[in-house]
Amino acid sequence: MYPLHPYRYLPQPIREDGAGGVDLGPQDVMRDLENPDMLVPPATDAGTIPNLKFSFSDTHMYLKHGGWSREVTVRELPIATTLAGVNMYLTPGGVRELHWHKQAEWAFMLWGRARITAVDQNGRNFIADVGMGDLWYFPPGIPHSIQGLEEGCEFLLVFDDGSFSEFDTFTISDWFAHTPKDVLAANFCVPERAFAHIPTKQRYIFQAKVPGPLESQEISSPYGTVPKSFTHRLLAQDPIVTPGGTVRIVDCTNFPVSTTIAAALVEVKPGGMREMHWHPNNDEWQYYLLGTARMTVFAANGVARTFNSRAGDVGYVPFAMGHYIQNTGYQSLWFLEMFKSDRFADVSLNQWMALTPRELVEDHLHVGPELMNALRKEKWPVVKCKQRFETRHARRHGILG
Repeated sequence: MYPLHPYRYLPQPIREDGAGGVDLGPQDVMRDLENPDMLVPPATDAGTIPNLKFSFSDTHMYLKHGGWSREVTVRELPIATTLAGVNMYLTPGGVRELHWHKQAEWAFMLWGRARITAVDQNGRNFIADVGMGDLWYFPPGIPHSIQGLEEGCEFLLVFDDGSFSEFDTFTISDWFAHTPKDVLAANFCVPERAFAHIPTKQRYIFQAKVPGPLESQEISSPYGTVPKSFTHRLLAQDPIVTPGGTVRIVDCTNFPVSTTIAAALVEVKPGGMREMHWHPNNDEWQYYLLGTARMTVFAANGVARTFNSRAGDVGYVPFAMGHYIQNTGYQSLWFLEMFKSDRFADVSLNQWMALTPRELVEDHLHVGPELMNALRKEKWPVVKCKQRFETRHARRHGILG
């Protein structure tokens, strides 16, 4: 027999109102501690909503000499049909080989520095070095490469198709390996012996030397460089600043080449929250960069579910569903919200109410001047009230004594 369950010392599915009961069976305590609002859902949760989160830590890690990769697609998170994500690391000199995709590739640099190259369908080329907080975007079918610089690099790749897989891409070594050498010789007008040592399968990620200075690798094309830059300095962009944090929005209006993915980099200060809102253009795919959060998604018809997330998690909100994202920790929460769209768009619950006839709102909700006088006609994507609402939440989940 295994020892008696020490339930008095473990998180239990018991709400403050007495609903629930002790869990006496096998319990993943660390998982329960990470997901307090899933173990003890708020009484306002109701109905069934599919799982809307998945952690990169629960994915398969693909290790290569030169780096690693892992992905979250519809295979891992079936509800996420619009976008898929890949987390990748390249060593100093590590190369994600020359390749292209059927889908567009949007990227956010998490750490370090990388060199990217590309050539478009008109023979116009592009080369740039990118660092932490920078973005790149390659349209579908545009061949490109990524290489780690002196300190190596880690980045998030987002593709505009939830069924995308990083292992279903077109790579140069794979094509060479599966083309007869006499055809290669005829194509490049060289003897077959020139291909005596080509790889027998795709390389995907491999180790190479750290490249020299950028100017040493620049090649002049007779057709010039690409007309729209494939990179964007997101952290250099002036943010929207509110008492609760900051928001940097990037879409085709300030990153013209990015026509299928729009995004926002959000900072929520302790005690703050990404306000109650919804998106009128598409589903939202989230990536949590720092901190801890909780999110309740309202799916209409009396259905809602709350999720907890932390750095490294992917979250998802289906089209038009209302939601908020609250910082549950004691440091700033940072996350990306992304959409399969050329424009970023959201509707603020607070602003909607403020710009609707007062009597109509009061009749709907049975509220008075205390709420109505506090409504804002200006949108605050991130809010923070004077009261310390997070203290009660922390005590509820055992963070405070």
